[in-house]
Amino acid sequence: MKVSKHPMEITTLLGSCVAVCLWDKELHYGGINHYLMPFWNGNGLASPKYGNIAIERLINNMMLMGCQQKNIIAKVFGGASVLNSSENSFAIGARNIKFQEDELKNYGIKTIASSLGGVLGRKILFNTETGLIKMKYIKQQG
Repeated sequence: MKVSKHPMEITTLLGSCVAVCLWDKELHYGGINHYLMPFWNGNGLASPKYGNIAIERLINNMMLMGCQQKNIIAKVFGGASVLNSSENSFAIGARNIKFQEDELKNYGIKTIASSLGGVLGRKILFNTETGLIKMKYIKQQG
């Protein structure tokens, strides 16, 4: 997870994981998370690798920088079914997608762009100053 008041470009690779990119359209501050599973099960440390921790922390960190929730918009990527294994039986990508939809709605944050699901991974580049995101699909090997 990364948030910044200063211009920067942040890159991440996504398969079944989901990245939520938040951008304050007034202050031009941005932040991104990248989570693997929708919910932390309560074992061990609460980690932002779980959506319920990652989204809350991302929003809180944006607020700590001075952002107002009413000015924050979201762009969301990932949630693919990329593995031909038992991962598909758990529908992790689909569960990650559903979780962020519900969570952002609960916070009143509008998603203005997304590329979700499918069978290909994605690489995204998020510009925290402009809110622009470049995305390309990652072709499967073999």
